[in-house]
Amino acid sequence: MDMSREEARTETGPGRTRDDSGVLDEALERLHASGPERDGWLSNHGPMAVEALVYGDRAATVHRWLDRYRDKLEDMPPQARPIDPAAWREALGDPSRLGDWPAYFARELTDRPWREVLAEWWPRLLPGLAGAATHTVIRAGHAVRTLQDTEAAGRTVTEPRVTELAHALGYWAARYARLPSAPVPDGTATPDAALAGVPAVPAQAGGIRERLAQLTPESTPGWPAAVSALAPARTPEEAREALAGLVRAAVHRYAAYGHGEPLMLVHAATAPNAVLRTLPALPRDLWVPSYAAAWAASAAVTAAYEPAAPLPPERIPAPPAGDAAQAADELLTRAAAHGDEHTIKFVDTALDVGDDTARVAALQSVALLDPVF
Repeated sequence: MDMSREEARTETGPGRTRDDSGVLDEALERLHASGPERDGWLSNHGPMAVEALVYGDRAATVHRWLDRYRDKLEDMPPQARPIDPAAWREALGDPSRLGDWPAYFARELTDRPWREVLAEWWPRLLPGLAGAATHTVIRAGHAVRTLQDTEAAGRTVTEPRVTELAHALGYWAARYARLPSAPVPDGTATPDAALAGVPAVPAQAGGIRERLAQLTPESTPGWPAAVSALAPARTPEEAREALAGLVRAAVHRYAAYGHGEPLMLVHAATAPNAVLRTLPALPRDLWVPSYAAAWAASAAVTAAYEPAAPLPPERIPAPPAGDAAQAADELLTRAAAHGDEHTIKFVDTALDVGDDTARVAALQSVALLDPVF
């Protein structure tokens, strides 16, 4: 018997419900003929945005949003040759294999449980988390959240949701890219203090690849010390708590510093949040290295794009009116009406944090990024 729409809604947090009435599967099926990139290197944000809209109980807006977004998309690249399971390292980080890697993971996920495949590949991919401006891990985080929520609700995981994980992991493998230097946390600083201490790359111009290439001791002398300054996590529980603190700090910082590069700076928060969302699906021994990798990526985006000075207080909006649930509902409505995929994803992350400063940061993303609709 089919569940009613009301029965399919699962409570997920303050002011949010997850509508699991089939819209997400329909949207993912529409998207899976498309490749992970467009115009040569820009990421396909469609799967991430529609998942965030559905998670935020805005399923009614999904197909309208996708109708407007689909003209930006390109077909999945043709397969060149199958990934050899015995020689996968040779294809890692090779964008000419953008069609081969999703097909490889589709085969893997047909034959094995998704958690098993994720646990095997997460440590292999983790050092390349900064690839494609962190969109790879962000897409994986959205896919994993959907799979976890589906299982937690006692429902059968559907083919489009598993296929989405295959596409996300395949994108990550093809665009795998290490930072030139990423020391591990070994200091005493809180995430707020550590982010405040990240130095800017000297040449604040060009794309993210040109900017991240400057993160070496020679080009950005303060970089190694700044990354090392963050307090480490020694246990899985510490890693989860510290990672939540990092997401909170990055979201909060956007309220005052997001104006520097409103689009790119959202990733300083959404990338570590993707890792945080994935932790429950991973073996616990992967949580500490996941925290270190997420911190390096967040710090790298901050170094690449953050402005020298914050906005003056009078240019930072007041928190939305109402209680937490009312404010969340208002922000989700604004994000869906705004339509920009980065705004949708950042508001989704800010509401995971859920405090007044996070809601202010969410308002800033609505104000700073150009609306689509």
